Amino acid sequence: MGDTMMTSSQASAGELLHLIRSGRANTRADLQQATGLSRSTVGQRLDLLNRAGWLRHSTGTSTGGRPSHRIAFDPGHASVIAFDLETRHARAAVLDLAGTILAEHTGPMDVGAGPDRVLEGLADWFPDLIAAAGVPASHVAGIGLSVPGPVDWESGQVIEPPIMPGWDRFPIRERLQEAYASRLGLDPAAAEAVPVLVDNDANLMALAEHQANHRDCASFVLLKVSTGIGAGVVIGDRLYRGIDGGAGDIGHIRLHDRSDALCMCGSHGCLAAVASGRAIAGELAALGHDTASGRDVRRLLNEGHPDAVRLAREAGRRVGEVLVTVVTLLNPGVLMIAGELAGVPFLTGVRELVYQRAMPRATANLQVVTSRLGDHAGLVGAAAMVVEHLYSPAGADARLERLAS
Repeated sequence: MGDTMMTSSQASAGELLHLIRSGRANTRADLQQATGLSRSTVGQRLDLLNRAGWLRHSTGTSTGGRPSHRIAFDPGHASVIAFDLETRHARAAVLDLAGTILAEHTGPMDVGAGPDRVLEGLADWFPDLIAAAGVPASHVAGIGLSVPGPVDWESGQVIEPPIMPGWDRFPIRERLQEAYASRLGLDPAAAEAVPVLVDNDANLMALAEHQANHRDCASFVLLKVSTGIGAGVVIGDRLYRGIDGGAGDIGHIRLHDRSDALCMCGSHGCLAAVASGRAIAGELAALGHDTASGRDVRRLLNEGHPDAVRLAREAGRRVGEVLVTVVTLLNPGVLMIAGELAGVPFLTGVRELVYQRAMPRATANLQVVTSRLGDHAGLVGAAAMVVEHLYSPAGADARLERLAS
């Protein structure tokens, strides 16, 4: 939706909510001007949103005459549960609708144990999380899950994930929804009103970082480098997922000069096989260090260990070779490095290659930065995904219709 006036037939209650949430309209007069609706029709549609409990009102300042009544979205009227699943551990949180974390838990979780065990394990966290957040189960409006693999957005299923054995096309949404109802003693029909949404971790981190710190950036790329390597792309204000969720999987681009390196996907020469946290951990282990994962590499990097610093910078240069093409193709304003290797050595390597080899036109307005949200990016992004689904114009109208029935 652009900044031009909508016709009255378009301006549903959900469309008015979108204008309010985006900050484009925060008074009745603003809404009338943006939509062309009459004062009475705006009032009727605001009544729907008020009865749902989605708005809050305040009195603004006046330059003369009556003070204006400000209208805003109320982020505290409901909550979202978010999970960020990594290869060896997981994070979970209850957040309000503005992305503020109300309660959080982190624990070991081996994604290689398969979907049944992992989802049951995550579900065990539901009761304590909700209790810690101090909200009733009826307050939870949706559940978001971030996973380290490619996801078909429409089905919510992981598709041929290299580092998630047993997860291919598993019905994650249905199983997690069933487990939610079971752990909280809810009627299955009531649990069906709590949608479960799933997406790739790099996508959700990109969504979170873009919304939190780079909303004005029309082309935004986030690269996550941990056990694997993946990218999330935001064009305008929307995630770009490709036709079936495969966009951004740059960790499996082949490097011709490293055709001997075996990747977890079974191919040789993939970028992830030589520049991921897992790859560097293997190189450090061969040098006699106690490293088995990207988390171990991060520990050594935090300690300033020379071998870890050297290898991380080399890995950054390797990734930079691929990012030159990404930068040339997408011309982003921000290229953000996130994940366990996101630090000065890796960032330095990336910058060296990108600024050296990409055309000056492609990098003239490019910022190469590290994550601002850090370990919380996946959680915040998973929650944002749910909120966007629930309160999009179409989603809001559908929910209002159900509430009225």
